[in-house]
Amino acid sequence: MNSTRMSFALILALTGVIFLSACSKDSPAPAAPKKIPELASIQLQLQTTAQEVKYDGVIEAINHATVSAQTSGRIVEIPVDVGDYVAKGDLIIRFTDTEQQARAASAKAQFTEAQAQYTRMQEMLAKTLIAKADFDKSEAAFKSAEANLREAEQNLAYTVIYAPYAGIVVSRAVNVGETVVPGKALMTGLSLEQLRAQVDIPQQHIGPVRKYKKARIYLADDKILDSGDLRISPSADPQTHSFKVLVNLPEGDHQLFPGTFVKIGFVTGEQEQLLIPASAISKRGEVSGVYVIKENGLEFRQLNLGSLTSNKNYPILAGASAGETIAADPIAAANAYKNLHSAEQ
Repeated sequence: MNSTRMSFALILALTGVIFLSACSKDSPAPAAPKKIPELASIQLQLQTTAQEVKYDGVIEAINHATVSAQTSGRIVEIPVDVGDYVAKGDLIIRFTDTEQQARAASAKAQFTEAQAQYTRMQEMLAKTLIAKADFDKSEAAFKSAEANLREAEQNLAYTVIYAPYAGIVVSRAVNVGETVVPGKALMTGLSLEQLRAQVDIPQQHIGPVRKYKKARIYLADDKILDSGDLRISPSADPQTHSFKVLVNLPEGDHQLFPGTFVKIGFVTGEQEQLLIPASAISKRGEVSGVYVIKENGLEFRQLNLGSLTSNKNYPILAGASAGETIAADPIAAANAYKNLHSAEQ
């Protein structure tokens, strides 16, 4: 009986060893957790930035002029029309010049004769062969002929009109074949390379605007133009109690046109803000966020952002705090985040 019990116990023991051995072969050891890859990072810090207040401004051209006739004549050529772009110095109108050519030729002949006579009189005066009064008459005749020649040549030059600056033709008041006289308006144009914004500032905000004299022009494509060239009216409008401010834009083609609205931010002080480079922002549809680097992993954090600054930073209004570390490259961080979470499944 005892030997039977001992044999049964031995069989049970051997069976357990075999079972445990089989289990150890069929069940792999749990995988080690993946480590966070090395990512370029940024530590968020408070920075001193300009505090500003925004208003709507209206774009207008600084150079806006009407070209008028300065001599008489019939128009024979108008190579540009309304809406055309002209470079500085381009031909815009040409008159007949027969009369002006004749006057210039006559004045040239008179000048040549007076100049020769003046030269002879100088030589004779030096030899005391003539009286000083006779010399003075020849000198006066020479100067008069010289002035007449300059006037005739200028009138001839007025028969060809060139664009005074690069810009767009706004209106045309004459046609080919018309005869015009001095003072007749011919063509109006404006320059798109020299623009300014006109803004009305309430009296309670004009003080800081006068103090700092700095403005930012916010364009539709997230581009920002900085300007320190402001013209501020010395007095307020008696009806609206606001001050007219003109903000000159930097020269260049900014795809802005007179009469259009634009947002203008005026510096009114300084403030502490948490800034993040635009390049570190990750876009998920309408959601903007960053990847926060932690000791045990990565976390995607949605952010509430302010307006883009001129140096391509966004103020963080909510969603992150100073001292936190974020990934500088959102694409690399997104790949690392995906790998980490796939390892957990």
